[in-house]
Amino acid sequence: MVKVSEQMDLLLKGCVDVVRPEDLEKRLEQAQKEGRGLVVKVGFDPSAPDLHLGHTVVIRKMRHFQMLGHTVVFLIGDFTGMIGDPTGKKATRPQLTREQVLANAETYKRQIFKLLDPEKTVVDFNSRWLGALTSEDWIRLTAKVTVAQMLERDDFAKRLAAGQPIALHELLYPVAQAYDSVALKADVELGGTDQLFNLLVGRDLMEKMGLPPQIVMTLPLLPGLDGVEKMSKSLGNYVAVEDPPEEMFGKLMSISDELMWLYWELLTDTPASELAALKKRVEQGQEHPMEVKFRLAHTITRDFHGEDAAREAEAHFRKVHQRREVPEEVQEITLPAGEPQLLAKLLVASGLAPSNAEARRLMSQGGVKVEGTVVSDPFTTVPCTAGSALLVQVGKRRFARLRFDPRS
Repeated sequence: MVKVSEQMDLLLKGCVDVVRPEDLEKRLEQAQKEGRGLVVKVGFDPSAPDLHLGHTVVIRKMRHFQMLGHTVVFLIGDFTGMIGDPTGKKATRPQLTREQVLANAETYKRQIFKLLDPEKTVVDFNSRWLGALTSEDWIRLTAKVTVAQMLERDDFAKRLAAGQPIALHELLYPVAQAYDSVALKADVELGGTDQLFNLLVGRDLMEKMGLPPQIVMTLPLLPGLDGVEKMSKSLGNYVAVEDPPEEMFGKLMSISDELMWLYWELLTDTPASELAALKKRVEQGQEHPMEVKFRLAHTITRDFHGEDAAREAEAHFRKVHQRREVPEEVQEITLPAGEPQLLAKLLVASGLAPSNAEARRLMSQGGVKVEGTVVSDPFTTVPCTAGSALLVQVGKRRFARLRFDPRS
């Protein structure tokens, strides 16, 4: 049995909003005393057939709950999907047909089980209760929510101020999602940070209907490969869950060193303490960020395609991308092994740059690569571990393999 304090450490990892942590801790303690798990709800409207890694941030948190013995409900919004979630939208979403929603839902079920245990996952459809509500039921339900409460929502307030239309059925969306929590008697509801309003409406409605209010937990919206906009198929900055292994690996290798750490946190189960130690080793020059990125791409690809596919994808990337410009014969230069050194200083010591100032200028202009990756920070340090080697490129045609020998 996992201690509640240890459960809290894993469950809160990566979360942005938790309403409220003390309630979660108390509910975990009570559930443990009663020998049961919490009911954890996550709703997905099947508005498009494919999931991308941005969606898996929440799915991975579902897996954390599942690993700890809690009941995870993957709720397919086949009813709410026909309304269309207005979150983040400047105009009314086009309504999907029931046939479109059900077809997309089938692909969702296949994709989520790349992370979740199909034997332990409850898959449900909210049409089961929402479709059964009569007109009278809807009137009684909406009477528990005020128009002012709905207009507190940022999306609606902005559209109203701009004179853009808000269809009446859009106001029903948060109410319908909230009633899902009532129907499931959810202990916890998970969602992205953009879902905070909807999740809090659920908490409020549960209390008004005599149920303990659910704990609300939000996860960050994952930036796309460009590191600017959130991951989105429409923006083309996405990695699809069902991308082939080589394509997934290659896309992940394209992200910036800075974005890499957020991907480590949100897209892997690596403990926070291990990530902090890894980041420190990179900052101290004991590990090269390129190799850390290789491990990240390998880890994520393995989660979705298995170890063999991840290993083959990595070998393919190293062969085709990392070494594609390297000539068959590369000058080898032996330098003293020891503590991490400034890359600029090593360029001068190896004769690849005439001075430290010129080395820094070349780096700041993007003219230096280490192991195939551009290094533009002129104060970058690299490890000089005995027996190791670094492939360095200056400009388009100057290559050298720096080998570090303790006897030099």
